Amino acid sequence: MKSVNQDNRAPLGPVMLDVVGKTLTEDDVRRLRHPLTGGVILFTRNYTDRAQLAALTAAIHAARPGILIAVDHEGGRVQRFRTDGFTVLPSMRKLGQLWDNDVLAATKVATALGFVLAAELRACGVDLSFTPVLDVDYGASSVIGDRSFHRDARVVTLLAKSVNHGLALAGMANCGKHFPGHGFVKADSHVDIPVDERSFDEIMGHDARPYDWLGMSLAAVMPAHVIYPQFDKSPAGFSKKWLTVLRKDLGFEGVIFSDDLSMQGATVAGTALDAAKAALSAGCDVALICNSPEKADQILSGLGTAIDVVSAQRIAALVPQTAALDWDALQLDARYVAARKQVQALV
Repeated sequence: MKSVNQDNRAPLGPVMLDVVGKTLTEDDVRRLRHPLTGGVILFTRNYTDRAQLAALTAAIHAARPGILIAVDHEGGRVQRFRTDGFTVLPSMRKLGQLWDNDVLAATKVATALGFVLAAELRACGVDLSFTPVLDVDYGASSVIGDRSFHRDARVVTLLAKSVNHGLALAGMANCGKHFPGHGFVKADSHVDIPVDERSFDEIMGHDARPYDWLGMSLAAVMPAHVIYPQFDKSPAGFSKKWLTVLRKDLGFEGVIFSDDLSMQGATVAGTALDAAKAALSAGCDVALICNSPEKADQILSGLGTAIDVVSAQRIAALVPQTAALDWDALQLDARYVAARKQVQALV
């Protein structure tokens, strides 16, 4: 079993960044060891096979003990690692379709999916997946689409709760996204600046309900790079008003990650450094920067050295607290074998 190191570590900073390739460069190590770095996000470009992935995560943890290693690994078209034994996970929409035919079967498979997803990632040294998607499926958003569980926010909530249960059974936290909701707008915030003209009450009464209903089972949240002008002129991830709603009105006490600050939807805040400052000032605990080492360096050098103690504690709480089975042991684990069969039957 992979052990959990309990030594004293430096507090985790408010920046999550990526690494360039399949092994660490000197610049990667320099960034990882920067006191403001608290996390790493991996992509498909960082993966060849399980042995290489495990070696990479081990090298990251060696360079910066205690750092949080994350990945977008939802299922369907958003799954970074799909070969060399990784289970091909169905889209969340398939769980919603199963719900429409058999509610209890859907919750059972959702729990199994969360367990398989988390157990496989943890066996390779990955600590967190940015899942589940809590956006409601209005049938209009190309970027969300079948990543959403369902059109009904109540179904989204209960299926997400089951996925979260499965993640937790494998020792992994969760991250609901994209608050307060990205499913209504057609524009893709990766390449555009989406605007949702609906009223605050309409958004809170439907799209944002999962964030309330999930309660303490929600460990982290990622706001949307979407502007909701009826409530605030800034995208949710840069909006103190929206993040105050999340913290105060909905009582959320976990980690708030910005969405990727290199996306087009973040450009309203200015440079990457401006965006990082805006996100953290608005109430995010972590500024996420992807696919741009130069911008990561600008953020690390420009933020200053102060680390918020409360945010650092929140981030540390996402790091798994239990030992993970290695891959070979996982293949012999009865719960994993049974869960994997359930998941594969839905693909």
